[in-house]
Amino acid sequence: TLDGLTEDMLVKILTDPKNAIIKQYQKLLELDEVKLEFTEGALRTIAKKAIEKKTGARALRAIIEKFMLDIMYEIPKDDNIGTVKITEEYINGTGGPVIGMRGQDLIEG
Repeated sequence: TLDGLTEDMLVKILTDPKNAIIKQYQKLLELDEVKLEFTEGALRTIAKKAIEKKTGARALRAIIEKFMLDIMYEIPKDDNIGTVKITEEYINGTGGPVIGMRGQDLIEG
């Protein structure tokens, strides 16, 4: 049942299966030689938002697609970007992703 999905279960759904949505986005960005990371706080925030929507795991993809849209559009345009870290603040709309340039330290977005 939908009531049975906990935050921990939703985080596992995001990350554990072979075809998990997080892994799919990581593979897509690997095509541009960009490493995509999610903080634990970001994963938990996504799970909490899915619980709030009361649609269970189905909400996970919609939530992720909403904030990954700009990243998936912008990353291929900039060959200098080496890493993108998705943070809790980015998911909550209070900050940006942390962008790391190739061969440089991370830049807070």
